[in-house]
Amino acid sequence: GVLGSGDFARSLAVRLVCSGFKVLVGSRNPKRKASLFPAAAEVTFQAEAVKKADVIFVAIFREHYSTLCDLADVLVGKILVDVSNNTEINHHKESNAEYLASLFPACTVVKGFNVVSAWTLQSGARDGNKQVLICSNNQEAKRTVAEIAQAMGFSPVDMGCMSSAREIENIPLRLLPAWKIPIFLALGLFICFFTYNLVRQVIHPYIREQKNKLYKIPIEVVNTTLPCVSYVMLSLVYLPGVLAACSQLYYGTKYRRFPDWLDQWLQHRKQIGLLSFFCAALHAVYSLCLPMRRSHRYLLIETAVKQAVEKRMTIWVEEEVWRMEIYISVGIIALGLLSLLAITSLPSIANSLNWREFSFIQ
Repeated sequence: GVLGSGDFARSLAVRLVCSGFKVLVGSRNPKRKASLFPAAAEVTFQAEAVKKADVIFVAIFREHYSTLCDLADVLVGKILVDVSNNTEINHHKESNAEYLASLFPACTVVKGFNVVSAWTLQSGARDGNKQVLICSNNQEAKRTVAEIAQAMGFSPVDMGCMSSAREIENIPLRLLPAWKIPIFLALGLFICFFTYNLVRQVIHPYIREQKNKLYKIPIEVVNTTLPCVSYVMLSLVYLPGVLAACSQLYYGTKYRRFPDWLDQWLQHRKQIGLLSFFCAALHAVYSLCLPMRRSHRYLLIETAVKQAVEKRMTIWVEEEVWRMEIYISVGIIALGLLSLLAITSLPSIANSLNWREFSFIQ
C-alpha cells in the first residue's frame, strides 16, 4: 500500500509495480489521481487501501500524519514505512518516524527509502546499486522491508533501532560533509598564495617602477597560484601517513588510537588529493590559455618591432627553448600521474583494486 499521491508516491508505485508487487494507492481523491499512476496500480480511498495492504508506505508530509488518525483501527498490526524528510536538520525534537510511531502505537513503524530520490525510483534497474537505510525496533518488520527493497533492486542497510531515524533523516540535508574542511583548506591556501603573487607580480612593480600590470590578475596571477596550492595539498595527502607511522613506531604498536586531529586528517586525504588534482588541472588549462591573451599578442608585436629597429635577425636562445620544452613535457607527465592517483582514489575504482595494486600506484 502507498498512502499519498505526490511525485515520490507515484515513483514508488511505479517501481513497486515493475518489481512484481501488487500495489494499492490510497488517496483522498482517487478519481482525480488515478491517471497519475500506472494502470497496474489500484487507486482507491485511503481506508480501502489500508484494509487490503499489510505493508504501507506513508508518503505524506509529517504535518499531515494526524489526518490518518481516523484510520487507526484499520491500521492495527500493519507495518508503516515512513519515507519522509525534513526541510532543515534537526527541525523537530523527535524524528518523523518516531512521531508517526507515537500516533499509531498499535502499528510497527520502519524508517526507510528517504535517502532515495523520486528520480532514482523511476529510473529503474540502472540505479539498483543505491543503498536504502532502514531502522526499526522490530526485527521482523525490518526484514520484511529489506526484502521489498532488495526485490526493487536496492541494497538495504540495517541502521539499527528507531533511535537512528533522526540521523537517517539528516543525511539528505547535509551538503558535502566530508568536503568542508578540505575546501576551506584549499581556499585558505589559495588566498595566501594569491596575495603573495599579487604583491610580487603586480603591486611591487607598480610601486618600484610605476608599471601598471593589473591585467595579470585574472590569468597570470591565478595561474601562478594554482600549482602552489596543488603541491601543498598533495603533500598534505601523504604527510599524515608519515606522522601516523611515526606515532606507531614511537608507541611500538599499531593498535593505539591516533589523536583526533590526526584521525580527522587521515579521513580527509581522499578529498584533499582530489582538490589537489582539480587545482593542477585548472593550472594546465590556464597555461594553455596564456598565448591566447590580448596582452601576450601585444608583447609579441612589441618584441618584433624592437627586433626590427635593432636589425636583429633572430632572438633564438637555445637554452631557454630546451628549458621550456622539458618543463612542459615534465608537466604533462606529472599531470598524467596525478590523474592516475585521482582516478584510483574514487571508491568505484579503488574497490576493484587489491591492496598490492593500490600500493603500487601510490
